Amino acid sequence: MSRIIDGKEVSSYIKEQIRKKTEKLKNKGLTPGLAVVLVGNDSASKVYVRNKKAACELCGFYSASYELPEETTQAQLLELIAALNADNRIHGILVQMPLPAHIDADAVVKAILPEKDVDAFNPENVGRIMLGNHSFLPCTPAGVMELLKYYGISVSGRECVVIGRSNIVGKPMAMLLLHDNATVTICHSKTADLASVTRRADVLISAVGKKAFVTTDMVKEGAVVIDVGINRGEDGKLCGDVDFESVSKKASYITPVPGGVGPMTIAMLMQNTLTAAELSKRS
Repeated sequence: MSRIIDGKEVSSYIKEQIRKKTEKLKNKGLTPGLAVVLVGNDSASKVYVRNKKAACELCGFYSASYELPEETTQAQLLELIAALNADNRIHGILVQMPLPAHIDADAVVKAILPEKDVDAFNPENVGRIMLGNHSFLPCTPAGVMELLKYYGISVSGRECVVIGRSNIVGKPMAMLLLHDNATVTICHSKTADLASVTRRADVLISAVGKKAFVTTDMVKEGAVVIDVGINRGEDGKLCGDVDFESVSKKASYITPVPGGVGPMTIAMLMQNTLTAAELSKRS
């Protein structure tokens, strides 16, 4: 039976370290500030925003929240971002995705100053991640790396397979593994004989968003399985990409959903905001 990788425990540990560092910064007259912008009425996004505000409070950050109506124009949103770019109290800006269809998400991402882009979506920050010369890392892939580190799981020299090639998780995940000297394969919807590739993985990371997509026949005995997927089952409960019941009998370590990677995403957002505040002090 697998050992469970507890994201709640690890995220609590990281947020406590951030809180201690924040106290020291406050004593020097600097309070990290995060602005979260939500456009529209997406219920899942509202939950995420609420959780981010709670994490800011826990870490001792200044938090600003902007909930804009669905009909907000792109020009109005860009105007708000420009104001936040110029606000010295704000070190990190996060615009919650997805945005309404009439707003160009790429234009919004590019409008956020790279030094305040705590999601690490701005093309400059994406390029820096590729080069290994970065200030911020995308929150979910960074959270996965922290989980592996906390549990003493080294990827150096090991075969890692990432299922999914999104710009938010799959691609940066592969790059972070590569920077840690893993041998990395990215799989996707066009991969031929997917199971034969995933069975090679010492560390298997799934980020496809399909319930029970990863089954036991796709997993090597003793592999580490990281489930980034967030889906809802027929019963309405949250579940991941991995068929947890069967795969947990075969894997050496596995993340549950919920309670695995999810809590780490917000913890790493807090880490990026703290880093942004520290960098602002040096500039």
